[in-house]
Amino acid sequence: MPIAHVVVTLLAAAMSGYSAAAILFRAGWVLEALTDYRVPRSWWLRLAAAKAAGAVGLVAGLFVPVIGVMAGAGLVLYFAGAVITVVLARRYSHIPFPLVYAAPVVGALALGFAA
Repeated sequence: MPIAHVVVTLLAAAMSGYSAAAILFRAGWVLEALTDYRVPRSWWLRLAAAKAAGAVGLVAGLFVPVIGVMAGAGLVLYFAGAVITVVLARRYSHIPFPLVYAAPVVGALALGFAA
């Protein structure tokens, strides 16, 4: 297994896990953004759980590749939905934020397929 794949996958998992923890631990800047984007409070825990599951799935994918592919695909869809949510909220300057989190996930998927 190429070292670049492992490093990028662990980075993607760490970033997704951090993003989930920011919601779970009620980081003010995250809650303010979710409120500004009009994301219902009832969704917040589910969104955090989805990101946390994706992070765990990426790490598990280092041992069982199909799990990593599914987790990566799920996270890419999640962050694509986040971009759409930001656009619908007309917060165009915030579009790069979900893309920054999606980039290492896409990189991990690409490196996994290349290996």
